[in-house]
Amino acid sequence: MKYSRDIKNFLSSHYFSDGLIITVAVLLPSVILAQFGMLAAGINVSLGAAALSISDTPGPFVHKRNGMLICILFIFLTAFTIGLINSNIILAFIAVLTAFFFFSMFNIYGNRAASIGTAALLVLVVTIDEPLDFKRTLEHSLQLAAGGIWYFLLSTSAFRIMPYRLAQQALGECVQEVGKYIKIKSLFYLKSQSYDETYKKIINQQIEVNKQQDTVRELLFKTRQMVKESTNNSRRLVLVFVDVIDLFEQATATHYDYQAIRKNFGDTEVLSEFSVIIDKVGDELLNLSYYITVNGRPGKMHDFQTELEILKGSIDKISASDGENTLVLKKILINIRNIISRIQKIYSYYSESLDKNASIGNVEVKRFVTRQDYDLKILKDNISLNSATFRHSLRVGIVATAGFTIANLFPLGHHSYWILLTVLVIIKPGFSLTKQRNFERLVGTLVGGLAGAAIIFFVHDSTVRFALLLICMLMAYSFQRLNYIVSVFFMTPYILLMFSFVGLGNITIASERILDTVIGCAISFASSYLVFPAWEYTQIRTYMEKTLVSNYHYMIQVGNLLMGKEVGITEFKLARKDVYVDTANLASAFQRMLSEPKSKQKEIKDIHKFVVLNHILSSYIATLISGLQQDQTKNFNQNHIKLLRKSLFQLSTAIEKLSGTEKPALKSADIAFPDNILISTSDTNDSRLITKQLEFINDVAGDIEKISAKLDL
Repeated sequence: MKYSRDIKNFLSSHYFSDGLIITVAVLLPSVILAQFGMLAAGINVSLGAAALSISDTPGPFVHKRNGMLICILFIFLTAFTIGLINSNIILAFIAVLTAFFFFSMFNIYGNRAASIGTAALLVLVVTIDEPLDFKRTLEHSLQLAAGGIWYFLLSTSAFRIMPYRLAQQALGECVQEVGKYIKIKSLFYLKSQSYDETYKKIINQQIEVNKQQDTVRELLFKTRQMVKESTNNSRRLVLVFVDVIDLFEQATATHYDYQAIRKNFGDTEVLSEFSVIIDKVGDELLNLSYYITVNGRPGKMHDFQTELEILKGSIDKISASDGENTLVLKKILINIRNIISRIQKIYSYYSESLDKNASIGNVEVKRFVTRQDYDLKILKDNISLNSATFRHSLRVGIVATAGFTIANLFPLGHHSYWILLTVLVIIKPGFSLTKQRNFERLVGTLVGGLAGAAIIFFVHDSTVRFALLLICMLMAYSFQRLNYIVSVFFMTPYILLMFSFVGLGNITIASERILDTVIGCAISFASSYLVFPAWEYTQIRTYMEKTLVSNYHYMIQVGNLLMGKEVGITEFKLARKDVYVDTANLASAFQRMLSEPKSKQKEIKDIHKFVVLNHILSSYIATLISGLQQDQTKNFNQNHIKLLRKSLFQLSTAIEKLSGTEKPALKSADIAFPDNILISTSDTNDSRLITKQLEFINDVAGDIEKISAKLDL
């Protein structure tokens, strides 16, 4: 059943629907125009559609539409310009260097702009080897633009027919990643599981959760019809997403000193019971994500009431028999109850009729998404070797020119533009991403080339070949944003089969593609070491500082709760979002650093410790905030304020060490807690637990301060 669900989940995902649209857009022009003896024109139209599909990245419809229209313009201008000058080898060299540098600079304007630049460069690559006169250049450029327009009409029509589908698919994937996160958290309660390995998994999974949350935020909060909650479908999507964010916070708030918990309660059965029920909560979210993705009405997998009662009985039994203070276990149980309650609330949104009073409250959703600025001043400010994007663009331009030179000095076949194409898709801003893409491209091409050669050698029936071509196309385009190595594996036989239909289907084509790919990979990988290399240690200090600033402002919310201040829901959720985003960015940068050469992994042990401590800190702050929000009796005392002040001071000192400035950008005014606030002096179990949590936060903040002072990046 699991495998059938996985297959249906994939077939219902936006990856597959995108692959289907691209396949139809690329295939139909060639097939239809070939019937009228216009195969060459059909191929150009198909290439234009394929190029525009690169710029069709997930996002609000208005952004997708505007991005694609601008991309069509660039496709035409690039093809027309290159077509006019490529008969002059000197001008062609200048064009390659200039265009690869210029379009790579689009990275400063975000992913959508970067994908437009990539689409334009793809057009350059397929045009550079075709010397044409003015008339043919104009025809070629118009045919490419026509392909772009055809894809634009197909993509926008699909959105008009199913306006909520993309958001629905992205939301399903987001819920799935949160479910995986919770399942990993269940491992903390098992003594057989490595504590450090589980931490590594949880931090890596948080990167995936943050990535999906950002995608859904863009789709929901930048789309007017979603935000205004005008229909049941749009309201449901927004409500589910907001609850999933809150649920994820509850999941991070079920964080305690697991080593102490294992030590105190490891000999009992209660920890394995906790692990089982938390794992089932993760399964429930995976089940929910499946129904959201396939557009079905969700049905519950588990009835947790009985298991919760059994778990409560086990905790009470420990307290009665051993006299052990089980307050921590009871707090964890409360958090699990809250998560389950939140899941049940999400299920209720899919009942017969959505409650008209259901809303997300007074949250200012537009403040949760960043508006991309396209000011030319940003481009001017980045024309400097101090800019990572500028250095990357120079590297791309130089390597592309080197690839073009090799293709012209040593003619290796009739499709030497594959070297340039390899350079285009492999070189990334960082070493680790280039290294990963290099490996995926090489392995995918080698294995796919062998598979393609085998098909051409053994399969001679044109109908069977066409069917295989369709399958390879669909899989290649479906996996291009999901799994690049799988995409390349299917892309290679797809290209070889395509050539076979125009009379070029032989083993020579396969060997030529493999050789050109190897050359492109070699010069791209070498450039990561030699041409303006970008090592993570030069930038990771900035990520560390941003993460601490976010945690500092998040901790301010604790102070507001301790002083009885009313915490605005928007301000609180913005502080929480900043912590999640910056923590994920730091963890991602550290991951990239681990794949770099050992000589470039500076202070790696201390940075790893910093990443783990930062995650522990933010999790403990979330745990404390959750407890304070639930504490109706206000068991706060002056010692809590003293501990909080000390923690804030330690964090501000650490930020100062990392930023190199005496006055880092902090909300320093919020530190000044008045001494005369009326706070309970009672010494209850709840009060003592708050004290322990604040002491642990204080210890973690102290460790972070020591590491920050010690680091020399």
